[in-house]
Amino acid sequence: MTESSQIAPLELLATCPKGIESLLADELTALGASPGKTTVAGVYFAADQATAYRVCLWSRLANRIILILAREPMIETADQLRTVVAGIDWTRHLAPGRTMAVDFHGRSDHIRHTRFGAQTVKDGVVDALQLAGQARPTVDTKTPHLRLYAHLHRANATLGIDLSGESLHRRGYRRDVGHAPLKENLAAALLVRAGWPERAKAGEPLIDPLCGAGTLLIEAGLMAADQAPNLHRERFGFHGWAGHDEAEWRELKREADARASIGRKRCKTSLTGFDESPAALSAAKANAMRAGIPALIHLHGQRLSQLTRPAELTAEQGLMITNPPYGERLGELPELVQLYAQLGEKAKALFPGWTLAVFTGNPDLGHRLGLRAHKQYALKNGALDAKLLLMTIEHRVSRGEEDDSEPSTTVQAAPKGSENAQMFANRLAKNQKRLKKWLKQSGESCYRLYDADMPEYALAVDRYGDHVHVQEYAAPRSVDPSQAQKRLFDALEVMPDALGVDPSRIHVKRRERQTGNAQYQKRDASGERFEVREGDARLWVNLRDYLDTGLFLDHRPVRRMLFEMASGKRFLNLFCYTATATVQAALGGASDSVSVDMSNTYLEWARDNFTLNKLDPRLHRVVRDDCFRWLETANAEFDLIFMDPPTFSNSKKMRDTLDVQRDHPRLVELAMARLAPGGTLVFSNNQRRFKLDESLGERFVVEDMTARSFDPDFQRRSNAHQVFLLRHRG
Repeated sequence: MTESSQIAPLELLATCPKGIESLLADELTALGASPGKTTVAGVYFAADQATAYRVCLWSRLANRIILILAREPMIETADQLRTVVAGIDWTRHLAPGRTMAVDFHGRSDHIRHTRFGAQTVKDGVVDALQLAGQARPTVDTKTPHLRLYAHLHRANATLGIDLSGESLHRRGYRRDVGHAPLKENLAAALLVRAGWPERAKAGEPLIDPLCGAGTLLIEAGLMAADQAPNLHRERFGFHGWAGHDEAEWRELKREADARASIGRKRCKTSLTGFDESPAALSAAKANAMRAGIPALIHLHGQRLSQLTRPAELTAEQGLMITNPPYGERLGELPELVQLYAQLGEKAKALFPGWTLAVFTGNPDLGHRLGLRAHKQYALKNGALDAKLLLMTIEHRVSRGEEDDSEPSTTVQAAPKGSENAQMFANRLAKNQKRLKKWLKQSGESCYRLYDADMPEYALAVDRYGDHVHVQEYAAPRSVDPSQAQKRLFDALEVMPDALGVDPSRIHVKRRERQTGNAQYQKRDASGERFEVREGDARLWVNLRDYLDTGLFLDHRPVRRMLFEMASGKRFLNLFCYTATATVQAALGGASDSVSVDMSNTYLEWARDNFTLNKLDPRLHRVVRDDCFRWLETANAEFDLIFMDPPTFSNSKKMRDTLDVQRDHPRLVELAMARLAPGGTLVFSNNQRRFKLDESLGERFVVEDMTARSFDPDFQRRSNAHQVFLLRHRG
């Protein structure tokens, strides 16, 4: 099928974000077009040229408007595609001297690259123009006069002209999009789903308590003021089209200008945004100015926890709509669980009778709102699956209060979390009380508070001063992942109050069975570290960037033992990690030390720990090497050796893999060869089923210290590590 006559209605395609196709079809009907087949992220429709212009100007939901010139089946090869393109009369669409660009989407067995597909379409256009005696057009991929659309899917080719030019979601009012921006047409779709156009006509107010750069507010304002979303766009794709009717366009533009002028004056609704970020509010103000509706939007610098209801918002009905963060990374969850719970509490306390609309890419967080969604819409935010949750905020009726009582302007504290979550919070308090005497006597500020005490909450919770490190143990396959996620969120919701810490200082990680050196792999790049104390030692920890923190808490008694044994000794630390054991030995009076590891990252961390404790680098050296290789080639003797190898490692830096159960006899023998007469090797590992090779007991004096190597905070996990002292016989 080739291009239609200009007298007949034009065949067009409107593309849009996935999930809003039906809304777009309704919008096209309202704009005078005739929608046809709906496809994924698009709607085909018929319209005359004036209506096509109107859709470009007025569509709040579309991305692009494509004038279809040809749709052909059975297109597989480049030659077939080029022939179809060459069959179109391009003289009617591309005037002499005008530039062009081709946006090609799709592939076939013969056309596997979009660049090759675009080149093929361009060659077909050139063939047609040269055959008609017109000069070869110039390609301009950035700012062409005419942008062509080509789509190839399952051997079906669609060719057309992009009448919109730049995507219609780019209204022009947003310069600094900020972090994870919500596209303008998706924001408009959320507002339509929430019934905002009808609410605005009724004069209902709207607030966004987490407004950011103000996209939802501005799109709501454009609707309320009857202003075309692309009124201020200077150029559309049809301006470079040979079939463009400038007079028709000017009349439509004049009409839209008049409607916007009247609409802004008649608009009676209130649009209010709150955000704690001055930069975000500044961007929102500038965006509203560029959109032409600065007087319609009121902005307040207020964080959600301090949100109050403005005195002028007296309406009994209104729309609270927002797009809070989703928490795509596990470490972001503690703050977000609190944020969503807080949002629900504020909504219920301050805006009873209103509707709350929350757009989130994490529906599990949506459950923290404490409100039941009466409608849910599945949408896409870019590549991310998301949902719009619509909830009615019921009036709270307390004993002795009437139904028509005025809404409070402050939030009353409410119990957080489920009954099980409260049991978890009580367990934290119980454990804190149990450890109180020991903590006071020892002065320790880094300790384990909870270790999967309750099977429902499979977490390890560690305190590092006023920070909390939470490790979620991977749930067995018998546990529903969504249920495990809910329990984690329950725990994170009650944890800040139970422990008296700010949610931003709670760091969450998922601990799964590790292979190789996975536990040491970097998970973030924040570089955020802080100083903690252990006895006399000052140590750097990082709770965000790695699965482990730089300080193994269960080995605290072992490090204390090294401190007590080290006076005047030559000390060797093998598999030293961040060399916290070396710091303790040095502070205990070790005459000198060598710390060996393969990781540059952790050796640098070790040096920083040495500097923090004012240790002389000439006496306390770090060496980057495979411990097997170093022991085989070293010729020094040591009075005290500490060796804590990983359970398993297949690091590329090692010449062989390491399995501690298999390889420990050889490791111990090599270390004992470097141990001076009368010296001690402290050998530990974290293999829970570890068995010391019997031959070592025959050759050396072996003392099992495991039972005595746990402080009160680790007595629930007495198999967390194994510790042995080995000495030469005689």
